[in-house]
Amino acid sequence: MKSLQSDEVVAVRGVLTDTHPVDFHALGLTGAIDRLTLPLRKRGIVVHLETPRHRMEVDRQSATLLYRAAQELLSNVYKFAQASVVTVRLSCVSHGMTHGIQLKVTDNGGGFDAPAAMIGRHTGMGLRLMRLAVDLAGGEVMIDSSAAAGTCVTITLPLD
Repeated sequence: MKSLQSDEVVAVRGVLTDTHPVDFHALGLTGAIDRLTLPLRKRGIVVHLETPRHRMEVDRQSATLLYRAAQELLSNVYKFAQASVVTVRLSCVSHGMTHGIQLKVTDNGGGFDAPAAMIGRHTGMGLRLMRLAVDLAGGEVMIDSSAAAGTCVTITLPLD
């Protein structure tokens, strides 16, 4: 049996699983999400991680929610997308007086029927739970997916 390194992320039944608790203080949100991409990179998927040039102040609750959302989205890419390229973008957004943070995960895979996944009995539970958690935090989830263009999921959380 292979021993696990202290910072390893593994794919168990297609779900990306951190072998140790996430330390946002040491890694930052960007570092923690970057660590989630290791199984995709090992599979040969090209991963682009795009982050702001300046440091973002994100509270622990929002960081945890964005990390768990990234975990769900990257697990779905790993399990279903058959993508060769994934882009993960963290950015600051501003809408009038409201400031927020946005996570966007885009892949060039086969896409899926997002409305059907959100209401199916045996599919989309992770996406539905993610959407519920984001809604409860006052955020927004947008899913754009097609067979021709792949999938883009955008999550925006308020920081004010």
